[in-house]
Amino acid sequence: MAEAARKFAVAETPLYREAPNNIEAEQALLGAILINNDAFYRVSDFLKSSHFYEPLHRKIFEVSTDLIRMGKIASPVTIKTFLPADEKVGDRTVAQYLGLLASEAVTVINAADYGRAIYDLATRRALITVGEDMVNIAYDAPVDMAPQAQIEDAERRLFELAETGRYDGGFESFNDALKTAVDMANAAFMRDGGLSGISTGFRDLDHRMGGLQSSDLVVLAGRPGMGKTSLATNIAANIAAAYRPADQADGSVKAANGGVVGFYSLEMSSEQLATRILSEQSEISSSKIRRGAIDEGDFEKLVATSQMIGKMPLYIDQTGGISIAQLTARARRLKRQRGLDVIVIDYIQLMTGSSRRGNENRVQEITEITTGLKALAKELNVPILALSQLSRQVESREDKRPQLSDLRESGSIEQDADVVMFVFREEYYLKNKEPKPGTQEYLNWEAEMNEMRGKAEVIIAKQRHGPTGTVSMGFQGEFTRFFDLAEDSHLPQRFE
Repeated sequence: MAEAARKFAVAETPLYREAPNNIEAEQALLGAILINNDAFYRVSDFLKSSHFYEPLHRKIFEVSTDLIRMGKIASPVTIKTFLPADEKVGDRTVAQYLGLLASEAVTVINAADYGRAIYDLATRRALITVGEDMVNIAYDAPVDMAPQAQIEDAERRLFELAETGRYDGGFESFNDALKTAVDMANAAFMRDGGLSGISTGFRDLDHRMGGLQSSDLVVLAGRPGMGKTSLATNIAANIAAAYRPADQADGSVKAANGGVVGFYSLEMSSEQLATRILSEQSEISSSKIRRGAIDEGDFEKLVATSQMIGKMPLYIDQTGGISIAQLTARARRLKRQRGLDVIVIDYIQLMTGSSRRGNENRVQEITEITTGLKALAKELNVPILALSQLSRQVESREDKRPQLSDLRESGSIEQDADVVMFVFREEYYLKNKEPKPGTQEYLNWEAEMNEMRGKAEVIIAKQRHGPTGTVSMGFQGEFTRFFDLAEDSHLPQRFE
């Protein structure tokens, strides 16, 4: 009896399961678009031709999209010339099929619901493909593919699917790339300051770079004591403080200004980082805060400042020696849960590569890290500001301004970075050269020291999208804060 029941159960199980689809919903939506082109704008923000299950429907939606975006009318009459005339749909020609779609159209009001149903079914089909690939690879995994590598690959594909509705990547048409470029130009036109990227909060730096560009790897390097962590912290705080969200058509939230910042602090604890930002914003020396050498007025100022900046979307990960795989996984998770517009890493040399490269030399490990950071910037479509150390050879030169060759393990960092910036403060080196007081050398040194005090240079040594050069900035060491210098046009009139 049990055997018979088992055979019956096996017989009832279908040998073939069709991928989820709804041809009727596709027909209804296409019909609505052909009758009233306004229906297209109800779904154009989230629906692509690849989301349709029926190949002919994909072609109809693609042609309609091109015509409507060119300002022309998409109707059964105008689009039939762009479709294969000899193709049959059952016993109907394509022209007859288009007429049938139009005659059975839904109203414009329902178009978004049908579009969402088509999108959801396409996502389910993509999930099935990812799941099948996971199972097949797990069964027949090649020798050189560790389980951890498969997990990372599956996580990447699922994240991409969650973000964009597709995971396959591959080629996109030049027309789509052009639309993205025009959209970026429009965003720059609408954004405060007219920047194509996210503003750093520093006028002259933004003017030179156009802000931090999406998918760029920006390396900020300097010798110890130059203030590279201070500059990175200032930029992170400026971006988070300027954050202004804007609701999108598909229900998601995007930054209209500023952004959500993920800060990987591998060197300092989150408390130290918070103290720096608190000192910078409140203009109370961080050493005074740490020593408790503050009066009641300072404390009230600290409390007021902390309440003001406490709501900034700045998230800190203080894991020391984090691997590129862990960093990538946590960045994906933050973007899904809270949003993510900028990543800051302090600093590259404190990161580790994967375990399989553990026994190889450090240069190869750094190469893996920088390649992974550039790939992450492209995947999440966010700028990554990564700090880097410089080698000691800077100290042996008379002119101690850094060069690209000074980057430690410089080959891969210089190659993978879209922008390389150096922080340089002449004051730091002059301070250590103080001659004996009362001598002519001391007077010369004092004059030079007065000229250089509180000044810093940000040297842009490499930039893929714009010019290189030096940006002059001010630096207040007690508050670990950089600031824009006054423009000549805004200085008081001087009389000789």
